[in-house]
Amino acid sequence: MKEKFIVRGGNKLQGEIQVLGAKNAIGKMLIASLLTDEEVVLKNVPINQETDIAVELVSVIGADVERAGHSLEIKPFIRSTTVPELSRKNRLPVLTLGPLLARRGEAIIPFTGAVVQPQSVSELNTATSSAGGDKIGARPVDFHIAALEKMGAEIRYENNTLIAKAKKLSGASIALPYPSVGTTENIILAAVLAEGKTSIQNAAIEPEIIDLVKMLQKMGAIIEFGANRQIFIDGVKELHGVEHELLPDRLEAASFAIMALATDGDITVLGANQEHMITFLNTVRGIGGEYQVLNNGIRFFRNGELKATHIETDTHPGFATDWQQPLVVLLTQAKGMSVIHETVYEDRFGYTADLCRMGAEIQVVNKCLGDLVCRYQGKMYPHSAVIHGPTKLHGADLVMRDIRAGMAHIIAALIADGESVIEGVEHIDRGYENIDERIKSLGADIRRIKE
Repeated sequence: MKEKFIVRGGNKLQGEIQVLGAKNAIGKMLIASLLTDEEVVLKNVPINQETDIAVELVSVIGADVERAGHSLEIKPFIRSTTVPELSRKNRLPVLTLGPLLARRGEAIIPFTGAVVQPQSVSELNTATSSAGGDKIGARPVDFHIAALEKMGAEIRYENNTLIAKAKKLSGASIALPYPSVGTTENIILAAVLAEGKTSIQNAAIEPEIIDLVKMLQKMGAIIEFGANRQIFIDGVKELHGVEHELLPDRLEAASFAIMALATDGDITVLGANQEHMITFLNTVRGIGGEYQVLNNGIRFFRNGELKATHIETDTHPGFATDWQQPLVVLLTQAKGMSVIHETVYEDRFGYTADLCRMGAEIQVVNKCLGDLVCRYQGKMYPHSAVIHGPTKLHGADLVMRDIRAGMAHIIAALIADGESVIEGVEHIDRGYENIDERIKSLGADIRRIKE
């Protein structure tokens, strides 16, 4: 049964809303529970489809998971080193490579939905997975493979499956060509039980990775952060159980902040963490928004006319790529010409065609419009956008194509004249718990219908 949102714009959103646990952390933490035989308790767990698929993943491997509200109790057990096809395609299985190799010496995982099906592991350099998740560009796995092979794994590709074996994993010095979040996580998950010391150069250092490290430290891991994106891991013989509370979702917090600014409202995002949002907060103030850091969250509101800006997305601590889509909607209401240079994914502006149908003036170009050295330079990817504002938006029929673009659609509908019908809400449900009812409490005119 398909579901839709019916949104009527024009209301100023006001009030308080609680930010929930990070969608981009729960899957990795559930996989990390496989590194021990003792009970793991996770708190502040978001109730969304991303959590559902992660629970399914560790359950098919052998773990027993019990839910109680926003908490999970996991009794880890590795019954099988073969990960079958899940009920919904997702890239999470690749992160089981490290734990399964470290604890059982073998991992067999599905590799489906590739843009070009590889014939061997060597061809994974050109194959990219689109197995579920957001349609935002390539997600290559060659970094994962190269890192684990350096730690002693032997990996081959057969019949849409990655087959990895290792008599033992050993520490290694690994320099990443790009600070990939998933690869950094996979190396950490493999290295904590590997023999010897592992160093990661050019590692990703997103808050969700820091939180994963905190969890693993509490389990008995030895992990240290060095300067210039360095991470050092001393392998230990075993890890023990843990109780850990997920960090708040900085991406969800930014979405609610932009709702406040876009509707000329006043929203206090309870649980929002200033440390995780420093770059975003600077952007808010630079475009004419304002915020007030409170003991229990951050309040967002306007401070006069919205102004155009120039933003380049980047790995943390830069401006997060997942903040980009809601921000573009906001910039359609800012005076002047704004420029967004997307440097993390090469194809993340597909949703702007819908905004233009609503009245926005946005041009997407195949050039690097920024100062950052961009890996897509000269490759003719549509990775920069020019936004002219302010423009009046009007209601339209829209289709969500991924989580963050789905949030952009909702915000656009909230500020548009008239009614919008938004399909594809299963995408927003992947990453945002009960989003329609939560923003309705702020004064949004939104309802969910089933067909």
